[in-house]
Amino acid sequence: MLSFEPGTVFSSRHLADIFSTAPMRTIFGERNSLESMLLVEVALAKVQGQLGLIPAEAAAAIASAARAELIDLDELAAGTLRAGLPVVNLVEQLIRLTGKPHGEFVHWGATSQDIMDTALVMQMRDALELIHRDLERLISTLADLARTHRDTPMVGRTKLQHAIPITFGFKVSVWLSGLLRHRQRLAELKPRVLQVQFGGAVGTFASLGDDGDSVRAALASELGLGEPLVAWHAARDGLAETVCLLGLISATLSKIATDVVLMAQTEVGEVLEPGGQGHGASSTMPHKRNPIICEQILSTGPSLRRLASAMLDASVHDHERATGPWQAEWLLLPEAFALVSRAMDNAVRLCSGLVVRPDAMQANLGRTQGLIAAEAVMMALAPHVGRHHAHEMVSAACTHAIASGLTLAQSLSRDPAVTAHIAPHEIEAAADPARYIGLSGREVDRVLAAVQGDAIDAE
Repeated sequence: MLSFEPGTVFSSRHLADIFSTAPMRTIFGERNSLESMLLVEVALAKVQGQLGLIPAEAAAAIASAARAELIDLDELAAGTLRAGLPVVNLVEQLIRLTGKPHGEFVHWGATSQDIMDTALVMQMRDALELIHRDLERLISTLADLARTHRDTPMVGRTKLQHAIPITFGFKVSVWLSGLLRHRQRLAELKPRVLQVQFGGAVGTFASLGDDGDSVRAALASELGLGEPLVAWHAARDGLAETVCLLGLISATLSKIATDVVLMAQTEVGEVLEPGGQGHGASSTMPHKRNPIICEQILSTGPSLRRLASAMLDASVHDHERATGPWQAEWLLLPEAFALVSRAMDNAVRLCSGLVVRPDAMQANLGRTQGLIAAEAVMMALAPHVGRHHAHEMVSAACTHAIASGLTLAQSLSRDPAVTAHIAPHEIEAAADPARYIGLSGREVDRVLAAVQGDAIDAE
């Protein structure tokens, strides 16, 4: 199991909270990893005692001895280095702590990977719950934002250029739709990944015989985990899927951060990050208000998505127990959770305190002197002259407007070929950007209805 060692950002007093959160670091920290493995050993002994496979007194003695504070960490470190994994020495110490004769029943019928995989799954269960909570907070926050700005017009942009108008609520709804899919993915993922691991040396229960599957079922029930179809020592798709989901979540959060940081540029000014004393401060420029929350989200994203790729490679295991890929998971999976926890927390902070500036959005709509409504005018003219010819006419008017400094409506109104079909007042109406937001509001309503519907389904 991974313990964030000195020398990494996760253990740095001043950097740890830039790249992770304290609750997630606790879940994958050394003590919790150790306690999780001990909990599996205790649960295994308990169910085997109940099934009559080991003496009930032995199960009780094992439970009494299995306390993290009694484990010699220096011995465990040395033993882990020798064996290549911690369970061998952990079992040795637990046997010694339990004492004779009951210590002989520690780890009965299990293999090291049974213990470590099941402990990891329990940590992941807690970690996924943190992700789920933050996901719900972010969904709620964005739903409120979309509802508030359902009809707030703004520039829609394609390839970083003005395209046609949208509403800010529509933009937020696009962000929100991705999070709703992640909520669904997370709900579907949990039953596949939160499964006990128990099968012995190669997963066949050879050391327990006919009682093996009964022990696995009882252990799963005791730990509140699902029971797999078969041992998954060498079938790691569930863990890979988990990290891929974290990568997908990070991509959605990075999309939000990218949009916000572009909208927060001085020349655009449509939104601002939450403010406060020292927020985004520069060491040299007193006027700066840097988008540091977006910056942090965007800095963790590429690293996390690379971990997803590496986790897919690490999921290829040889035969019944792997030579190397398993150990790679100990590095990759906790770090992925650490990174996404910070990105999620940052996204909640960003969106819950986002400063929206409708006045700047309105000003930017007028920045091109009505050119943003060119498609609207084209569609008004198209029934009279055909779409292709209307496109040519409006394109020529746009060129003239840019060269002359006129608005698009003024340029069109001076063209007899245009006014022969639509009157100047109709041109003015068609060239009003606020009138050309399509079904933005109805699309927002659809997404908001889905938010509520998904919430009911989740219950």
